[in-house]
Amino acid sequence: MPAAKSPEFRRRALDLVAQGEPVARVARSLGISESGLRGWMAQDDIDAGRAEGLTSAEKRELVELRRRNRVLEMENEILKRASAYFARENELPK
Repeated sequence: MPAAKSPEFRRRALDLVAQGEPVARVARSLGISESGLRGWMAQDDIDAGRAEGLTSAEKRELVELRRRNRVLEMENEILKRASAYFARENELPK
């Protein structure tokens, strides 16, 4: 997987396309794939409100919320197991 490009690099590529440069030429000159550049263009349209979809900020928030949800689910499972263990330990013999 190629290394992630900086936001400044992406902005510069998008500016070149906005100035009228062909997408294929910009992608080739910057050493990135044409489909990757088109993806950046689509995300830029969403971020600017020109297209429907999740903005970059919403995507980051969603990733963070999913990560937090996984952690909370693991903690909950650990507490359930600990509770069951200690409940068994406190039972009186018959």
